Amino acid sequence: MDFTVFSHLRWNFVFQRPQHLMTRCARANRVFFWEEPICDAATARLEVHEGAPGLKVVVPHLPPRLSGEEMWRIQQSLLRELLGRNREHVFWYYTPLALNFSRDIPSRAIVYDCMDELSAFRGAPEGLRAAEKELFKRANLVFTGGRSLYESKSLQHPSVFCFPSSIDREFFAAARYISSEPPDQAYIPHPRLGYCGVIDERIDSGLLVALADARPEWQVVMLGPVVKINTSELPTRPNIHYLGQKNYQSLPAYLAGWDVGLLPFALNESTRFISPTKTPEYLAAGLPAVSTPIVDVVTPYGLRGLVHIAETPNQFTAAVEEAIVSKRSTARLREVDNFLSASSWDLTWARMDAAIQHVVRNQTNINLERELIPIGEIVSGD
Repeated sequence: MDFTVFSHLRWNFVFQRPQHLMTRCARANRVFFWEEPICDAATARLEVHEGAPGLKVVVPHLPPRLSGEEMWRIQQSLLRELLGRNREHVFWYYTPLALNFSRDIPSRAIVYDCMDELSAFRGAPEGLRAAEKELFKRANLVFTGGRSLYESKSLQHPSVFCFPSSIDREFFAAARYISSEPPDQAYIPHPRLGYCGVIDERIDSGLLVALADARPEWQVVMLGPVVKINTSELPTRPNIHYLGQKNYQSLPAYLAGWDVGLLPFALNESTRFISPTKTPEYLAAGLPAVSTPIVDVVTPYGLRGLVHIAETPNQFTAAVEEAIVSKRSTARLREVDNFLSASSWDLTWARMDAAIQHVVRNQTNINLERELIPIGEIVSGD
């Protein structure tokens, strides 16, 4: 079967949920990963290149200065050209706006993998809420990237299922045994407090400043691209280090040199429904972690004592102090490993694929609670 994936994130951006799931999907299916257009061409065309075995990245190149309607119309023509007469494919949406050029093209099934509340992000495109409402009407399956998103979306569609951020355990657990240092981190003293991910309006800059000022001897390492904010908005202190975006394969080597993993998220509309993938990644790497009270971190990680939860700068500083001490606890690592043993991206994809195959075979929506896997297992198991 073929999958056409419509994404607001580019394949070579931070390696996260879409990449984890679609590399696994591509092991048994052909995957076309359709990115948002680049307006740099004299004549509209598609650039197609291999992103992973079995997965083609498809980039529309359009002429500049087109109206919105023209962009949708041209992309629809390019999509029809790509798919040809093939109707044996699944449409998988990360961005509901892709309906504007794909709604009239038939498919075997429609999946909406809702990984974030995109309408709450800075610079959210006009029409996003309306497009999502339409997608709910058309989709056979809706997957959510966290518990809070599931609670928000579950009343809007009969087949909404929660698949929270999962983990490539063995890959990140390798950090526990790496002793060599990446050159751009080797010079930074300890203790090192690290963050890995997109750096945008969701990061609490004031919290980072307060943390850096409270303990000048602590070094804050920030890995990841700066998106949707000006670099002038980034907090600057001698002990805050921005090392830029790193290749996914290199991440364990960086995490191996940290003493604490940070989740310094602001508490605002853009973080209300997030389920940070880095939470289990920090834990698998053997790091204690400190987070602001993000709902999907508090439950389950905070309630199980696996992540320190702190809201104010003073509380956060105190929690980091506790976390630095707890890094040496073998009991903590046993609890972490026991919890993470029930989670993997392989298992998450297998459950998603089972639901999709059911829809394709029966051409109907499903109720996983009755027909496949109890929803409680999905929510808590991943």
